Amino acid sequence: MELAPSSRTIRTLLASDTPLIDVRAPVEFCQGAMPASHNLPLMNDEERAAVGTCYKQQGAEKALALGYQLVNGERREQRIAAWLAACADYPQGYLCCARGGQRSHIVQQWLRDAGTEYPLITGGYKALRQAVIQVTEELVARPVILIGGCTGSGKTTLVGELADGIDLEGLAHHRGSSFGRTLEAQFAQATFENHLAAAMIKKENAGTRWVLEDEGRAIGANGLPEPLRVQMALASLVVVEDPFERRLERLKEEYFDRMTHDFTAAYGEEKGREAYSEYLHHGLSAIRRRLGTQRAAELTALLDSALAEQWRSGNTEAHFSWLCPLLEEYYDPMYRYQLSKKTDRILFRGTYEAVADWLK
Repeated sequence: MELAPSSRTIRTLLASDTPLIDVRAPVEFCQGAMPASHNLPLMNDEERAAVGTCYKQQGAEKALALGYQLVNGERREQRIAAWLAACADYPQGYLCCARGGQRSHIVQQWLRDAGTEYPLITGGYKALRQAVIQVTEELVARPVILIGGCTGSGKTTLVGELADGIDLEGLAHHRGSSFGRTLEAQFAQATFENHLAAAMIKKENAGTRWVLEDEGRAIGANGLPEPLRVQMALASLVVVEDPFERRLERLKEEYFDRMTHDFTAAYGEEKGREAYSEYLHHGLSAIRRRLGTQRAAELTALLDSALAEQWRSGNTEAHFSWLCPLLEEYYDPMYRYQLSKKTDRILFRGTYEAVADWLK
C-alpha cells in the first residue's frame, strides 16, 4: 500500500492534516518535516550514522545487515510497539522515510508481521518536499496585498481576521523584530516553508488573493520563500494609522502582559521572571549598536526600573518609560523610512477599523 504524492494528493494531505509517521532519524526530521508528522525513527542518529559509514566502506548489503543487527531484540520490540500505538492513534495516516525506500518498507513489513497494514508515501519526504515547492510556487503567484503600519498597529491580528490572510509571523513563531521571539522555537527553514504551504492550501478557496503583513526578507531565522518574497516586493499596501496611545496598549498586552504570563506559566514564577527579563534585555541589546552605546545604556536602566516596578506592583505600564522613546526614536522612524520607498504602492490609509472594512 503506497501513495504517490502529486499536486492533488499533497493538497489533500496538508489540507486535512493527515498524520505522517516519519521513521527518519531525529536529525533528519529536525532539518525538515511536514505538518502533522510524528517522528518515530527506525534508527536513532547514532545508529543511522553507523549504517551510513558502513554503506560507504563496505556497501549496501553489509550496511543493511548492520541495521538489522543494531535494531534487534528488545530495541526492535519497543519501536514496533510505538509504531503500532501510532497506527492506532492515526488510522488514516501514512509511513514516511527519506525517499520511500528501505526504512519505510522495513517498518511497513514489521507492522504487517504484527498484524497491522499501514500505507507509506512513495518517494518519502523528498517527494513530499518537491510537491510542496511546486504547490507554493503556484499559489504565491496570486495577487498580494500587504498590511503595513508602525509597531503596535495590530497588523497580525488583522491578517488573522481575514479569510484570505496568512499569518507569516505565527507560522514562523516570531514577531519579526528584535523583541520578536516567542516561547516556541522556530522551525527549520524547510519545515517553516512546509507549514506555509499547508496554510495556503487550507485557504486557497477563500479568494483569489493573499493578504499578508508587510515583512522583510526574513522573520527571525526563517526566510521567506523566494517566489513569495518577489511577489511581496511588488505588492500593493494598505497602511494602518492608529493613535500612539492605542498602539501602546496593544504592545503592553502583547509584549508585557502576555509574555509575562507565558514565561511564568512555562517556567514557574521565579525562573519565569528571570527568563522574561532576559528576553527583554536581549531584544534591547540586539539593537544596541543602532541606538548608540549611551542611549542603549539609558534605555536599559529604564528597563531595569520598569521590571522592578512590575515585580513590586504588577504594573506593566512602567515599561512605557523605555518603550515610548524606543518607538519614537528608533522603530517609528525606521518603518516610516521603509514605507517612504513604497508610497506609489499604497492603496489606502486609515485606522485599524477603516483598513479592515476596506479589505473586507
